[in-house]
Amino acid sequence: MHGSPGAVPVVVVPGGPCRDPAYLGDLAGLAQTRTLVILHPRGTPATGGLSRGWWTDAADLLGVADHLRAPTVDVIAHSAGTRLALAGAAQHPGRIRSLALVTPAAAWLTGAPHDGEALAAERNEPEIARALASMKGEAPTDETAFQRAVAAEAAAGYARWTPTERQHAAVGAMTWAAASAWFRDIPGDAAARIRAAPLPPTFVLGGRADILSGVEPVRAYADALGADLTLLENCGHYPWVEQPVAFRAALDDWLLLRTSSAPSIGSV
Repeated sequence: MHGSPGAVPVVVVPGGPCRDPAYLGDLAGLAQTRTLVILHPRGTPATGGLSRGWWTDAADLLGVADHLRAPTVDVIAHSAGTRLALAGAAQHPGRIRSLALVTPAAAWLTGAPHDGEALAAERNEPEIARALASMKGEAPTDETAFQRAVAAEAAAGYARWTPTERQHAAVGAMTWAAASAWFRDIPGDAAARIRAAPLPPTFVLGGRADILSGVEPVRAYADALGADLTLLENCGHYPWVEQPVAFRAALDDWLLLRTSSAPSIGSV
């Protein structure tokens, strides 16, 4: 948990999947205005064990709300974690007050063609070429191959590949076994059930240079969810690292709309 006691809480779901949440930091200082309650999904290094699949694990998100004795909570989710957040909102209507979905894994929800390769083609960098080759190769089938792919594809997560981004990419461990388990036992109609659900107010924040999520899939995703959408310039998959000022402004504006009616941790 990051932030001051008495501040309005927001539950944060990391991506990866099942990546150690250390890579989130304090979300570019968001903990100065909100108390960040960080979910450690099943399968992250601190939890032990493995995920039951993101659709089932969505119940853990509501478990956090129950622990806070909060009837509703705001949720910020990143990347793969946006699946769990949407599953929680769809399966437990009324418990999630608002959703902020940051650089979401998007193409699966609508079937929109992924345009990450076109974005990669705009960058004449050997690291991006290696990342793209790895992304187009065979999916890893063991831990060694998985870690090799994670290392090779890291540069594709950022609009630039400077020492700052390289340092950030090394934070937050995840494993092949945990990432694989995240996708087990998902209902075949999960995407349709989410699209048909009465979702809470939703905000999607993407990056115009996000090779991993793409741009057009994120547009289609936001449209399917009836969500507000902001795309940050010169930004890849980690906007709090790459564009911290713009990221904070976007999240602060969104969360400010919901602060007045939200209970603080000190009042629940």
